[in-house]
This record gives sequence, C-alpha cells and structure tokens, in this order.
Amino acid sequence: MTVTTKGSTPGTPDNPWGDTKTNAPSNGVNLGPTQRPRPVFPEPVPPEVHGPARVVAMVNQKGGVGKTTTTINLGAALVECGLKVLLVDFDPQGALSVGLGINPLQLDLTVYNLLMDRGVTAEDVLLETGVEGLDLLPSNIDLSAAEVQLVTEVAREQVLGRVIKPLLPHYDVCLIDCQPSLGLLTINALTCAHGVMVPLECEFFALRGVALLMDTISKVQERLNEDLEIEGLLATMYDARTLHGREVLARVVEAFGDKVFHTVINRTVRFPDATVAGEPITTFDPSSLGANAYRELAREVLSRWPAPATMAR
Repeated sequence: MTVTTKGSTPGTPDNPWGDTKTNAPSNGVNLGPTQRPRPVFPEPVPPEVHGPARVVAMVNQKGGVGKTTTTINLGAALVECGLKVLLVDFDPQGALSVGLGINPLQLDLTVYNLLMDRGVTAEDVLLETGVEGLDLLPSNIDLSAAEVQLVTEVAREQVLGRVIKPLLPHYDVCLIDCQPSLGLLTINALTCAHGVMVPLECEFFALRGVALLMDTISKVQERLNEDLEIEGLLATMYDARTLHGREVLARVVEAFGDKVFHTVINRTVRFPDATVAGEPITTFDPSSLGANAYRELAREVLSRWPAPATMAR
C-alpha cells in the first residue's frame, strides 16, 4: 500500500490516502502514515509443514471499528503468503460468516453447538470458504445464548480453547473475530489466544474505550493466560484528509508507541463492496489500495511473530 508522489503531503489530491512516503525526503527517511520511519518487511517464506496454529483474537468492545473486515482480509492475505488459516466467527451477529458468503440463518451447526453440545466436534462445524486454505467455524444468533449458559460451566473461560484445540495442528494461524463487548465470549477468546490484535477506528470515541480494554487484557494475563501478548493496535478507517483522523492516529502512536502497527488501513468503499460480494478484498479487487494494505499488514505481523510464525500451546 504505497502511493509514491514526490513532494506531496497527506490529504492532497496527489496523495489522498495520507501515505507520507515520498521519493526524496529531505532527511533521507521515508515516513509512513504513523509519522515513523517505515521499515521494509521481508516477503515471508511459505512453511514446509503446517501447524500448530498461532491463535490471535481480534478484540475491541466498540463496534464498527474493522474487526471483521480485518479478520477476513488479514486471513486471506496470510493465505497468499502460503499459510493455512482458520477463522472463528465468535460474534452472534455472524458478520464474519456473511462476509465470506455464508448465510448464518441456514446453518444447522455453528460455534454455539460446538461450545454447548458435547456430541458435536469441530470437524462437524468446519466449513471451507471460497479461498483455498481459508476455513471457517461459522456463527449465528444462537451464540448469544452461550454467554448465559456458560456461566454455570466448570472452567467457563476455557471452553473455546478446548473445543478448537483438535483443529490447531492443521493450521498455521487461527483468527478469532470477537463480538463488540468484554463479556464471557471475549474472555474465552483471550484465554485461548497467543496474541490479541486491536483494530482501532481513527476517531475520538474509539479512543475512549482503549484503556478499559487494556485493563481487561491485563487481568486475563494475570489470572487466566500469562502467555497472552498484545500483537498490536491497528489503525483502521483512516482518512488523512481530515485533521481529526491525523490527530487521533498521532495520539494512538504517542500513547502506545511500537505497539501500533506501521500499516494503516484507509477508509474506502471497496471494503463494503467486497462484503456484499461475500469475499475478501484480496480476491474481489486484488490491485486495490485496501488489498495491498492487508498484504502489507500480513508481512508486518509475520515479521513480529516468533520464527516459525506459529506457536503451540
């Protein structure tokens, strides 16, 4: 995702998406949208053997910040890197399933049955998507009942980790799309995850809940999952043509430093278009800025992960 226009500034017609990388900066340093020197991420080498998967939870208690969009498109971009990816729709709204062309209302078995019915296995629920190497555990509105039913379960925070464990040896990455809350379902995702990624819309109200989210993550680290790491904060829906967007991004970088990904996801109508089509933007519009942004994000997250880019629990 690079718009290279010599001498342009963020938000101008020559550079509408705010990419501040130029051909010849005066100080010889290329700056990305986060106003930090932009590293060059190496092309990943496809693994010769798949698994076990590194589990990453997409979490933000605010809705509409790009969790589902990031889960779908980062997953598809990782597949392009040669990895096998499992997506888990852990939101009763079923947006992840819809975004991959699946009608949640027509499903007989979902993640809810996997959690609550002892006779249902992960293989019973698993679905292939239109992208080879990208599989899905779907969800629908039934999952909303699990939050209440799990309260009486023994080790209620560890149910998700237990039921998806048989699948993890067959994948390199497992991305869990969480609902916009910090309830028991989200705690389940954090408890079984190796890392947590926080998509963050570049607007003021999205900043307000980050402190509460970080407090929840700290409690999970202390009490349930000491190995949980913060993968990073991902700026989404960014438009450098607005002063507000640039100020919010600057505040996020100031507060969280290197925990903020260098890659920034810009606001574009191609994301909802791809959702309507039921496919990732990497296949819907492969040459778009959005597709290239998620490919860049895939390279960045792989460069941050231990080598090999998967972890066993």
